[in-house]
Amino acid sequence: MTNKENLRQHLLQLDNRGYKAYKDIQGNYDFSEFTLIIDYVQGDPFASPSKFRVRVPPNIAQIPGELFNSRSREIALRDYLTRQFDTAAHSISSKRGTGKSGMIAVTGFGQEVLERTSAFIISSARSGIEDLGGVELRFAVGLPAGGRSILGRQAAEMLCENIPEIVSQSLKYANLNAAECRRHVETVEDADWLRQQLAENGLFAFVADGSILPRRTGVDNRPLLNNAVAFQSPPSLKVEFNCPNRGLISGMGIPAGITLIVGGGYHGKSTLLRAIELGVYNRIPGDGREFVVTNPAAVKIRAEDGRSVAGVDISPFINHLPQGRDTAQFYTENASGSTSQAANIIEALEVGRRKKEDGRGKKEEGRGKKEEAQSLVLETQLVAVSEGDLVPVLLVDEDTAATNFMIRDRRMQELIAKDKEPITPFIDKVKQLYADCGVSTILVMGGSGDYFDVADTVISMDNFQAYNVTEKAKKIAKNYSVSRAAEGGENFGNITQRVPIPASLDPSRGRRDVRVKVRDVDELAFGTEEIDLGAVEQIVDSGQLRAIAAAMVYAKQQYMDGKRTLSEIIDLVMADIDAQGMDILSPFPEGDFAMFRRFELAAAINRLRSLSVVAKR
Repeated sequence: MTNKENLRQHLLQLDNRGYKAYKDIQGNYDFSEFTLIIDYVQGDPFASPSKFRVRVPPNIAQIPGELFNSRSREIALRDYLTRQFDTAAHSISSKRGTGKSGMIAVTGFGQEVLERTSAFIISSARSGIEDLGGVELRFAVGLPAGGRSILGRQAAEMLCENIPEIVSQSLKYANLNAAECRRHVETVEDADWLRQQLAENGLFAFVADGSILPRRTGVDNRPLLNNAVAFQSPPSLKVEFNCPNRGLISGMGIPAGITLIVGGGYHGKSTLLRAIELGVYNRIPGDGREFVVTNPAAVKIRAEDGRSVAGVDISPFINHLPQGRDTAQFYTENASGSTSQAANIIEALEVGRRKKEDGRGKKEEGRGKKEEAQSLVLETQLVAVSEGDLVPVLLVDEDTAATNFMIRDRRMQELIAKDKEPITPFIDKVKQLYADCGVSTILVMGGSGDYFDVADTVISMDNFQAYNVTEKAKKIAKNYSVSRAAEGGENFGNITQRVPIPASLDPSRGRRDVRVKVRDVDELAFGTEEIDLGAVEQIVDSGQLRAIAAAMVYAKQQYMDGKRTLSEIIDLVMADIDAQGMDILSPFPEGDFAMFRRFELAAAINRLRSLSVVAKR
């Protein structure tokens, strides 16, 4: 390992040479208080920036062990340090030359606190909560250039002066705001604790009193500052918890079952649902929704005209299509609103199902007939998934749903006989989903009172305040009977597992090297395919999409064998990440991955237009 002064002299000697000569600086450098690691050097000033790391040992960073003595606290601390490094880098680094020259930056982030590969805690050798922690932080650097010539003096200033200053400001605990850091960690820990309380209290969501749910704009996810109405729970739905750090907190508990959110336009129905759907993630202090927490397996469902569907059994919802099209293995390149919404539901249920198998997802050898029979029973049930060991919860907003999929009223039933209508509407399946599969649903509904008949809880939003109107809705349903015929049959129906054909996922564009590229949070280039994820609303960070792209490649290389189901493959990928971290997805250290859920990984695979599957036999 060489040192800082050697690096400085080397950079000065490179001044005015061709840009590719920067490759010579790759390696490790001793900066006395930290180690600078240059993992990758860009070959062009307009190319993706160079990848750097700093490792600050515990005796220099001196982060108190109590701030990272649990997984929840450690993830929160890593997020906080990433944000501090970003703030310092923006204040110190400056534009130098052409292209990305002069840039020092970490991965982008928003209001959510996600596990990221941008920062890691280095534990000291001692044991106990008084231990001190160090930091590894990963970031990108745009090495300075004039045209395509090296600006060696500017590079020496960046690497040997600016980076040490950024490290000192952001990664030494003595220079941080200790109270702010502790608040960040404790807020996340309390939110994680609250989320863990949901199932044992029969709830699938909690919205804390005092929460600020509205956002500034559709593209600015920060809390609305002016005229924002603080949320208050209806007394009949109010629950209280005693958090580890915050202490007593009250709010609205949404019970398991079927819940309607009703109310007039612009009164906060969709705003409440949006807060709930993003309650699967933690938020930074000051977001306003820090203590809006949701079942970790909650999935937003919507219509998605034009998406591709590969071999999904949508027959619980759609059957007897004209021209005899098969809906037990439904394929289309251009789904309608109703077929896409049906596919989205079944796909969520499919990856929420897990067989009773060993830790690697393989069937046990030498089982007797009794064990095999028990396994068959388990295969027909929705059982625990990795996201909180809970079955999926469906979240639906009528504004983004297909009308003909949601409801077929009495008059339409009278006009169009059931044997002429392939669609079984959601209203006739939602109760079966809960009774047969344990799947709760929350629906924003402003246009159809028919759902009063199937709802367990009805919440009315009036000027962003919630009211429990369940009794009134039930009374209206009794007094104004719609007399519509139930069309759902006796049970929900099959949820068929699918096996991906390995050759149908090709990230290499027909070449030897893998080609994947991410654009923001809604588009992924995978080989020659463009995957549109604009309707997958619970991807909130571009780092999640980058990690999903890498996980798709990893799944293809490691586990797609033409025998394992998609659910089994995702189980294995998520288990590997849980055991070894997201670094397992890349051959070299990545600083811009953010943790994702199994549902979003499945969504990306399912929207690959080349995907081909066979039904599990």
